[in-house]
Amino acid sequence: MKSSIVAIAMIPILASPLCQAFPTKPITLVVPTAAGGGNDAMARAISAKLSVKLGYTVIVDNKSGANGAIASEFVAKSNPDGYTLIFGYIATHAMNPALQKLRYDPVKDFQPIGLVAYSPTLMVANPKLDIKDARDLVAKLKAKPNSMNYASAGNGTAPHFAAELFKLATGTEITGVPYKGSAPALTDTLAGTTQMMFPSMVSAFPHVKAGKLRAIGVAGPKRSDALPEVPTLNEQGIVGVDVTQWYGIFAPANTPKPIVVLLNKTLNEILTDKDIVAKIEGAGGDVETSSPDELGRLVAAEFIKWKRVVEAAKLTGE
Repeated sequence: MKSSIVAIAMIPILASPLCQAFPTKPITLVVPTAAGGGNDAMARAISAKLSVKLGYTVIVDNKSGANGAIASEFVAKSNPDGYTLIFGYIATHAMNPALQKLRYDPVKDFQPIGLVAYSPTLMVANPKLDIKDARDLVAKLKAKPNSMNYASAGNGTAPHFAAELFKLATGTEITGVPYKGSAPALTDTLAGTTQMMFPSMVSAFPHVKAGKLRAIGVAGPKRSDALPEVPTLNEQGIVGVDVTQWYGIFAPANTPKPIVVLLNKTLNEILTDKDIVAKIEGAGGDVETSSPDELGRLVAAEFIKWKRVVEAAKLTGE
């Protein structure tokens, strides 16, 4: 586990009356995806530890829809008092805003709290397809264009972007089927209704280990420690499909600094907990801590990166 916690003069800030009075009631952690997915699992594990550390229950509230835009707009417009947070990720704070105009700004409307984890994107297929690897898939797709469908968590999400980058890199045609979250998209890929998907490692790992999905490539710069036998797409001659997902916690903009510092400190402490590390890394994620400023810089850079991808690949939100 890597750590990038920045030293902060904690004592005078934490001694402030505002911080001493926080929290005095339950906190809501909004999850912008449906229950049952990788985001949800991580958020629930972290909320349980936050509840113990802060002395008040942290309630997980799933608000799926519009590729995370519904939840993000809700939190952006909530009172900036630290009692409403969002378990944001690459789609809510970079990809979806880069793809289409939304009623929130991923940079201006949020106060970053801290990073939680990174997760490589995994290319998976239904085992009934009898596909050995990504090269085998490309050969089949070129022989019969548009003969297969890919599932995504919705337009503007990492599974959507990864699939479109794959099509661009390989010159293949695959029909996209957007769902309201990774969980239902995975369900249909498991059933064979859709043939393939690019979920996060955290979402796909249990199904791959159970033999219900076949991992055919990692859409990232290196192999995953969780599935070391699965080569990257780059190793298979497919260059330019690098979609490493990240997850973090955000509050509404203008949340008081003492509260932000307390939440960041508490979150970073939780991410050293052996149970949390085991759950995240055991599912293929890579735990990562940060300062609020570091997360803010990541969001700004990722938004610019994916805006360029949208323009180059001529993607739309339709």
